[in-house]
Amino acid sequence: MNTLKRRTLITGAAGALLPAWGLAQAFPAKPIRIVVPFGAGGIADLTARIVAKKLAENLNQGVIIENKPGAGGVVAGDLVAKAAPDGHTLLLMSNGTAVSAGLFQALPFDAQKDFAPVATLGFFDLAVLTTPGSDFKNMQDLLAFAKANPGKLNVATINVGSTQHLAAELLKISAGVDFQIVPFNGSPAVITALRGGQVEAAVEILGPMLPQISAKAVQPLAVMGAQRAVALPEVPTLGQSGVPGFDVASWNALAAPAKTPAPVLALLNREVNKALADPGVRQQLAGINVTARSGPPEQLRDLLASETRRWSDVIVRAKVPRQ
Repeated sequence: MNTLKRRTLITGAAGALLPAWGLAQAFPAKPIRIVVPFGAGGIADLTARIVAKKLAENLNQGVIIENKPGAGGVVAGDLVAKAAPDGHTLLLMSNGTAVSAGLFQALPFDAQKDFAPVATLGFFDLAVLTTPGSDFKNMQDLLAFAKANPGKLNVATINVGSTQHLAAELLKISAGVDFQIVPFNGSPAVITALRGGQVEAAVEILGPMLPQISAKAVQPLAVMGAQRAVALPEVPTLGQSGVPGFDVASWNALAAPAKTPAPVLALLNREVNKALADPGVRQQLAGINVTARSGPPEQLRDLLASETRRWSDVIVRAKVPRQ
């Protein structure tokens, strides 16, 4: 009787695995859709398109980018969370996904429960910038002014709740200074305000600012990550400029709906890692100041959890109104 029961259990478990393995062997059975929670032309969109092209080549199947911009990535996240869990619909995750968990009073999904991590794609820098004619020749000058003149320094970022805005709030907390954060509705407006003297400094993603830096229209004082930016090796980090331990970088990743079969997730992870190991892909990403970096799904799960904790804490400490 025990032998019979054991045989039945083993057969049942194997039978349950067959549909999943069968799906993995047939995957992808149709074009893969990557839903991007930002408009076309931004860093996230360009990253997704570069990786998607290589995935399509390697999988011999179409990979479609679908832009679904909306506050905090809610529209895109909700669409993917409710999609069929078969690996054919993926979400381009970002640190914005982690921010939304603490910024919004209610979300139609739980980013840590309703998505299955696939892999990170790349990381990219943020920077503190001023203009070449500024009195602040380095980050130490700016911080010294902020300490001596609480509330008088104006620092531009894009909208409240963005990574740039919260990075500026974290800078205030970490450096023990007080300055005014002036939010604008987009990077072009930030550049205009900075160049026009409406603000003394700005916190912005570095990639879109590189042409302005090359034209000597703006000047970087420090990058916000733990390492110097490859594109600007002469520019120090905040950690090297009087704010020890400061480390903020933007990132993008891919996730699937929860309950996507493990064999499909494993295949997707393998293919993403393979695409990001391609020298051509790495070069293209470097061209938009994105450092290709992938790994196992567990790495993305841990990153999302740690980033959610960090930004939720910043939102509370900076008293950013929940939306």
